[in-house]
Amino acid sequence: MKVAIVLAVLVSTVLSTDQLFGHQEEPSHERSLVKFGPLCSGNPTNQKRGCDVKWGCGNYGAKRTHGPHKGLDIQCNDGATVYAPFDVKLNGKAAPYRRPTALQKLINDGVNLSGGGLCFKLFYVKPDKYSGSLRKGDRIGTLHPMQRVYPGMTSHTHVQMCDRSDPTKYF
Repeated sequence: MKVAIVLAVLVSTVLSTDQLFGHQEEPSHERSLVKFGPLCSGNPTNQKRGCDVKWGCGNYGAKRTHGPHKGLDIQCNDGATVYAPFDVKLNGKAAPYRRPTALQKLINDGVNLSGGGLCFKLFYVKPDKYSGSLRKGDRIGTLHPMQRVYPGMTSHTHVQMCDRSDPTKYF
């Protein structure tokens, strides 16, 4: 009985001290938030695509004719090498367009990936392979020729979470 009382006093003291100093345990998913390493050669800081006069903006939620943009566009030059942002597993082909035009067929490619507790897709990328594993910084493939399809648009790879949530916090 005395042990139980002492234990209760200790627990309440620890809780009171944590509350007094405002300490709150972060949720585990916040503590271990993965950050994307560089995706494209020539863009070591993963600079996001801004807005183009004719084509709109590259941020998550930007207005599109078919609803809000469900990904984040990271600048990447046509033909640039695309890298694994952290250790990843390649989980097959991903295509941005269901019914591509003749021109869109030139860039209708990408790859499904998972790693770091995330599931995501990279569009407009010609991967060297669609399955297997890669380490952070390994080559995934190259960016397709965006300028042939969308002249004047800032070339980019589109990062889309599998659940279509906002990937911005990972950059």
